[in-house]
Amino acid sequence: MPLKLVAPRAHRSKNWSIRGTYLGVRLDESTGTPNRDLARKILNRRKEEIERGELSSRPELTFASAMMAYLNAGGSDRFLKPIADHFGPRTLAREIDQIRIDAAAVALYPTGTPATRNRQVYSPVSAILRHVGIRLELRRPKGAEGETRTDWLNREQAARAITAATKIDAEFGALLVTLLYTGLRISEALALEWERVDLSAGLAFVPKTKTGAPRAVHLPPPVVAALASIERRRFVFRWSKGGALYALLRETEEAAGMKLGFHLFRHTYATWMRLYAGLSVEDLAQTGAWSSAKSAKRYAHIDALTIAGRANMLPDTNGKIGAKPVDRKKKGVQK
Repeated sequence: MPLKLVAPRAHRSKNWSIRGTYLGVRLDESTGTPNRDLARKILNRRKEEIERGELSSRPELTFASAMMAYLNAGGSDRFLKPIADHFGPRTLAREIDQIRIDAAAVALYPTGTPATRNRQVYSPVSAILRHVGIRLELRRPKGAEGETRTDWLNREQAARAITAATKIDAEFGALLVTLLYTGLRISEALALEWERVDLSAGLAFVPKTKTGAPRAVHLPPPVVAALASIERRRFVFRWSKGGALYALLRETEEAAGMKLGFHLFRHTYATWMRLYAGLSVEDLAQTGAWSSAKSAKRYAHIDALTIAGRANMLPDTNGKIGAKPVDRKKKGVQK
């Protein structure tokens, strides 16, 4: 392909790129500018450099070019614009090391948590470099996995929260019911469209979850009943993730007399699915709400709760016996 300018792609980088071959030298790089005239001047300069022999061999790969290659191969553009602006069009891919990534994370997110910096800098930069064959023994910031939270609501608390929310706004109550019985993240629930919901079949489809994978969602009867009364429009729920939504959450917290959070309902879904439905960690991952059993492993605490509950079988001090003593030989237990 002859050397030419490639226009910016929708929802990708706003900058023009140079791609193709000229006098046997192949280029694939970003011009670093959204201005076509300026990009054309950079293209002509590259041709002159090749004619003078200054680029007689394949030039070193820039990080910007590596990013374009990653995007062209279908990589996610989430969080990439600040990173591209930070490193600029001339930084070589091989120059990106631990020190430069650490510095970028602090510069871009000075008040960000380790989990935020990991998600929005370390992971995308690492993915871009891996795509072009550069593998770093990257040390993630301490606390990069975030705080593992396993708080959940019992039945009385969940009922109180939903009742309070429904009295304030019936549609907001339906949203909380949906989160509780599907395990959807709040962003996924707000992006749910009516054309992807079939109440008669108790099904919904989320084309793109947080992990990037699609998910078919089962809608239990409480969700079907709650959604049946909602006005039909493009999106099932009328809010975006902003101030009005969180104002309703705060009002619900005050009315219910407890601290809530949208993710708390997802934790409750997982815990209830283990506690009442008997799902294993692997089963939770199979629902599609988590990307892997490793991601769902935080809910393994229910195993300990269930096993510890066998203490009800122990004899009490009044001589009553909850269960017969275990036959140690039959169980293969060594004395």
